[in-house]
Amino acid sequence: MAGPALSVVVPVFNEEDNVAPLVGEIVAALRGRVDFEIVYVDDRSRDATLERLRALKAEVPELRVVRHVHQSGQSTAIRTGVKAARGAWVATLDGDGQNDPADIPKLLAERDRAEPDVKLFAGWRVDRKDTGSKRIASKLANAIRSRMLRDATPDTGCGIKLFEREAFLELPYFDHMHRYLPALMQRAGHRSVSVPVNHRHRATGVSKYNNLNRALVGISDLRGVAWLIRRGKVTPAEELE
Repeated sequence: MAGPALSVVVPVFNEEDNVAPLVGEIVAALRGRVDFEIVYVDDRSRDATLERLRALKAEVPELRVVRHVHQSGQSTAIRTGVKAARGAWVATLDGDGQNDPADIPKLLAERDRAEPDVKLFAGWRVDRKDTGSKRIASKLANAIRSRMLRDATPDTGCGIKLFEREAFLELPYFDHMHRYLPALMQRAGHRSVSVPVNHRHRATGVSKYNNLNRALVGISDLRGVAWLIRRGKVTPAEELE
């Protein structure tokens, strides 16, 4: 049995009040446009997130739910969802509702116009709805990352992305890798395109990150990704007839 054309992967941790509205928006954006599935990955939430997802499964046939046995973080949850996905292409969304599912068809349209070597379509939050301190910290981090990695990407932290599943699973895996997908795709010999998308205020719940822990982790990650890029090699091969 053939799988869907698109898998929408959503990692969540303690997002009980955001689950139902976001699932409803994904269905509204995609049903009737593309054959799709929704793969939620619950990273051992301690609130009612899992119970809300179980209830929604009875109402939304496209919804699948995977739960981590141990809490493992956002990058691992994304990778778990991509591994479980049955679609050849994967769209990701943050579970807090700040990404707009109505942008997924826009990313699909960009893919359909692009050359075959473009394997990643990354959302670009041109009008961010975060706090001033978050925007300043993000702007600084993006400038440092761009200078070190030369990934020609204005916004790697945006949760809404569209990529080829096979290309993603060939990338080196490490914690927080989801923040470096453009650079990692380019290292693998693929191209990425940034697409302006909508960004919204968080309606409920609280952010799972702060500026300090992002900065401390980011310094180590940047050095590691820069090393991977220096040591990477892409060698095309052909089979003799």
